[in-house]
Amino acid sequence: MLAFMKSVLITFPGTNRERDMAMALERASGRPPKLVWHTETELPNADLIVIPGGFAYGDYLRAGAMASHTPAMRSVVDRASQGVAILGVCNGFQILTEIGLLPGALMRNAGLKFICRNLDIRVETTDCLFTADYTTDQCISIPVAHNDGNYFADNETLDRLEGEDRIAFRYVNTNGQTSGEANPNGSARSIAGILNQNRRVLGFMPHPENATDPALGGLDGCPLFDALTRALS
Repeated sequence: MLAFMKSVLITFPGTNRERDMAMALERASGRPPKLVWHTETELPNADLIVIPGGFAYGDYLRAGAMASHTPAMRSVVDRASQGVAILGVCNGFQILTEIGLLPGALMRNAGLKFICRNLDIRVETTDCLFTADYTTDQCISIPVAHNDGNYFADNETLDRLEGEDRIAFRYVNTNGQTSGEANPNGSARSIAGILNQNRRVLGFMPHPENATDPALGGLDGCPLFDALTRALS
């Protein structure tokens, strides 16, 4: 009997990318995810929990802060402690930092403007279930759409992320090099995505779900979902 990855999507008032993410997950796994409203106290059994992008509660205070206090997120923390894989994209990345599953914080873009365009991203590590189908230093094109994507952490935390190979993705130019011009939001050390200590939680500011169909402009997000499906099925 074929096994399929079971996935859950957590949604909030203001979430706006859940359908895009659901299509990407179903395309890769052959099984639609279950959408769970933020007020639920119990989550279905799942191999993967995804917190998609959007503007939870309008992001009127600190991006992701209000969403981090919902009943569903308390369950996400419990599942993460049990080793369930967690993916937070854009606003989902912000929420993961707010609940303490990832270090650091996401601040307002350095240019104080909303950014919405395709960017060049470099894969920094393949030693996790999210990036296993890429190659180290591979450059991919993934769209972003955010106002608060400026990743910040103190130097001690950044050095620890570097030393533990927990920086998953960086913003780069077309030559695959980091630079001030290639960093769209001012993120520390050009960080676009990071892993937690057991490498089963990924926060990723760009939107890989919007790079899984030629009609959307590219397929560079597919390896992420394909790798998850293979690892978790």
